[in-house]
Amino acid sequence: MRTSINTLPSQYRTLTRSRLTASQIQRHKASLPKNFSDYESIKHDFNPQIPEYFNFARDVMDKWAEKEKVGQRAATPALWWVNDRKQEIQWSFEELGFHSRKLANVLSGLCQLNMRDRLFLILPRIPEWWLVNIACLRTGTVLLPGTSQLTARDILHRLQTSGAKCIITDESIAPLVEDVASQCPSLQSKILVSNRNRDGWRNLGDLMNNVASDHECVETRSDDPMTIFFTSGTTGLPKMTQHSHCSYGIGLTVNGRYWLDLTDQDVLWNTSDTGWAKSAWSSVYAPWIQGACVFIHHMPRFDSSTVLTTLSSYPISTFCTAPTAYRMLVQEDVAKYKFKSLQHCLCAGEPINPEVMKKWREATGLDIYEGYGQTETVLVAATFKGMKIKPGSFGKASPAYDVQVVDDDGAVLPRGEEGNLAIRVKPLKPFSLFTEYTGDPVKTEECYRGDFYLTGDRGVMDEDGYLWFVGRADDVILSAGYRIGPFEVENALIEHEAVAESAVVGSPDPIRGEVLCATYQCCPSCSDLGSNPSPSPLLFLLCPSCLSTVVKAFVVLTPEYRSHDKEQLVKDLKTHVKKMTSPYKETACRNIGRLQHYVSFPSLRCLQVEFVEQLPKTISGKIRRVELRKREWGQI
Repeated sequence: MRTSINTLPSQYRTLTRSRLTASQIQRHKASLPKNFSDYESIKHDFNPQIPEYFNFARDVMDKWAEKEKVGQRAATPALWWVNDRKQEIQWSFEELGFHSRKLANVLSGLCQLNMRDRLFLILPRIPEWWLVNIACLRTGTVLLPGTSQLTARDILHRLQTSGAKCIITDESIAPLVEDVASQCPSLQSKILVSNRNRDGWRNLGDLMNNVASDHECVETRSDDPMTIFFTSGTTGLPKMTQHSHCSYGIGLTVNGRYWLDLTDQDVLWNTSDTGWAKSAWSSVYAPWIQGACVFIHHMPRFDSSTVLTTLSSYPISTFCTAPTAYRMLVQEDVAKYKFKSLQHCLCAGEPINPEVMKKWREATGLDIYEGYGQTETVLVAATFKGMKIKPGSFGKASPAYDVQVVDDDGAVLPRGEEGNLAIRVKPLKPFSLFTEYTGDPVKTEECYRGDFYLTGDRGVMDEDGYLWFVGRADDVILSAGYRIGPFEVENALIEHEAVAESAVVGSPDPIRGEVLCATYQCCPSCSDLGSNPSPSPLLFLLCPSCLSTVVKAFVVLTPEYRSHDKEQLVKDLKTHVKKMTSPYKETACRNIGRLQHYVSFPSLRCLQVEFVEQLPKTISGKIRRVELRKREWGQI
């Protein structure tokens, strides 16, 4: 019978270690110097020199292995993996090097992959996923990670678009690959991670047993392509986002050293799925740049009680998960768990509600430090240790970027004005920004405006330089001439004890919409009415998209409120939101002043509420407001 790391075969088991205790890990931590003293020091001191040649496996992983040999690194493992069956692996950097070199020989030798050839990787949180990552670095193979939740159609799109020559996956995905492989002429090798054979596939365990353990790492230039991530597709088809060896391998220093605040004494648990850029951020590059331990608990699905038990059972010092996960965790009795080692909690992926931060702090005594970034970037902005946390803000620009709020032409806006969150790319493009949307030069060009790269998100910078998220540009709601960010309404809703989570979108008003469609003559948001405005200002001064749109909230109730009277709950939630939000929002229409002479438009006067069992989300857990919006406007 074939074996895999997933079943702890003997060749891996002999390299595991006994469990380290919290006291062992924390013994010397108090004496270590801090990574930084304050925000201003890191903002001005961060100026890495980019070498002509760089390879993360050789220049970082192997360097830590050398330090281990001479006792210059803490006794923590480099990779610490557990699952629900009480199986466990602990590997040092040296052991990671041993296995990844063997796998590199599989890729370059048996699979005949050359530098820049592409490999599609779909595996859950099992040790092979990390080994493939390192092996691709050693061979110069461009890695394309994918999540295990992909459908056959998703896999077909990614294989055809990328031209990948090899795929590595497990038995759950193999049938889906077989359904589409005949339509993918570039696909030459199919490798299976399994303890069984499968027709048409080569078994990874067998291949690794038949290759040497020595391998010479290829010479890669810093700007050579290293990885391609498909975006999460919150607003359309996923795009291929290419990063270089230096953009992640060096650029993610800002994540590991400053935001995660890691040293080689730390044990970091990041719960991100292996198919997304956040897994590269916080489960590969950022922690290993710092020599920290990457902890993985392979769970079939997210379970709040299991997560809390794990945090209290293992010496995890740093915990990073999605806001959605924190929303689920705070619904448990968190205070009954004792986190002896936990010191630093973080979140990323989407904005976190201030109410969730408050509940977590009350239960654990720990703040949640929010980070903001994209597949296209490293850390764009964050709250860093030592910085005042403003609930609702995701902090200040990271040392990697000059972040500004700009208008649609790329002009910097004054503090306090809403606009596009953007990164300055002129006169010098940051090395940690993505290279391109591979195969799509038009999309690549569209995201630049003037001297800036536009993130596609809307936000505000306050007088202190803190950034506040309004929403994806496509998610911002225009209602009664006002811009309404969905996140503000969702923040208000989550503070009500009946709400587990919510999503807010614009929805057509069936009454005003019908009237406006029949009578509207021209749009003042697009053209000036001049000196001859319509004689009926209540109907004509605003465009139909402004007046015929209302704010609608899709609400998932907490278990305690699912049996309550829904009509009364709607009334309670409307009242609650009106108390918690501003009565007016920024006007989006030049002629709103004329209309206000006749009538005022409270931004949430017509709030609608619909209760749902669950919200549509991307595979990475982000809410797909675009799907709700299309449903409301009859597009799906």
